[in-house]
Amino acid sequence: MATITERTAKDGTTRYRSEIRLKGYPTQSATFKRKTDAKKWIQDTESAIREGRHFKTVEAKKHTVDEMIDRYLSGAKLTKVQDDHTGLHLRRWKEEIGYMLLADVNADAITLIKEKLLNEEFRGKPRSPTTVLRYMASLSTVFTTAVRDWAWLEDSPMKNIKKPTAARGRVRFLSDAERERLLIACKESRNKQLYMCVILAISTGMRQAELFGLKWADVNLKERYIILHETKNGERRRVPLAGLVLELLQEHAKVRRLDTPLLFPGIKNPLTPIDLQTPWETARKNAGITDFTWHDLRHCTASYLAMNGASLAEIAEILGHKTLSMVKRYAHLSDGHVSSVIESMNAKIFGGV
Repeated sequence: MATITERTAKDGTTRYRSEIRLKGYPTQSATFKRKTDAKKWIQDTESAIREGRHFKTVEAKKHTVDEMIDRYLSGAKLTKVQDDHTGLHLRRWKEEIGYMLLADVNADAITLIKEKLLNEEFRGKPRSPTTVLRYMASLSTVFTTAVRDWAWLEDSPMKNIKKPTAARGRVRFLSDAERERLLIACKESRNKQLYMCVILAISTGMRQAELFGLKWADVNLKERYIILHETKNGERRRVPLAGLVLELLQEHAKVRRLDTPLLFPGIKNPLTPIDLQTPWETARKNAGITDFTWHDLRHCTASYLAMNGASLAEIAEILGHKTLSMVKRYAHLSDGHVSSVIESMNAKIFGGV
């Protein structure tokens, strides 16, 4: 026997509580915002119980979201860079729904948190749909693991949730004049490491966490490369060194500190990475550069590579992307290179026509 009870929530909205009572099985219940969802849940759950597929009467009622996330994190072996993102996302989900039994987590509960994230401000600005999409992707990975590897759930409650539409990839890079002004401001900064770090960021496309976490053991000035062990995608990456950045690092090596393995140690604690937020913001302001973040230095690298004829595959390799999807945003900057390829093809095919 199944029933649907209409209720009014504290915020004044209507909720529909579905309840299933089948002889020989514990009572099952769930709450939804829409009556159609409540009816569908009853149909699906009754079928699952009769066919022996309903795990909610077993593992899903034994474990909470907290337990699920903790087990995932204990075995995931995230890199530091991954933990800065995935770990941050999962800690927020624990704060919001960590207390809930897996059996009680449904699309409605997750959607409410999704909407909350979308309507929040972060550092004075609305949180972007792309960021919220990453929060959801992190949790989805955990639920998928719980379903596939641990049999804690029959299916992920995130399977049919509508995801926010990701914004188009940002492409903000410095013009020649902007770059010149910024580098002058960095060189004049009271912080003597800022100029070198900005040059290194533009020259290599390294992420901020990758750059600030560099150790001397990862640098080979003789062979002119850096090995990144802690990357966002979890794979090691070799970064070539050439030109000005190589010269700066060679000079920097002559005065390296012996009380730390880091290239750019913190001022107060040499065993922690340097913090350049204040000198960076000051230099950016002095240079008159607006709408530009440290991460945009990475966009500069990709954009300059594209404008100098690098292929998307080459840009992806340099930046450490596994697929081309992340670098397609720079395709329009290499129009001249593409045009020459098309001209060459047409000349060969139609030259004699």
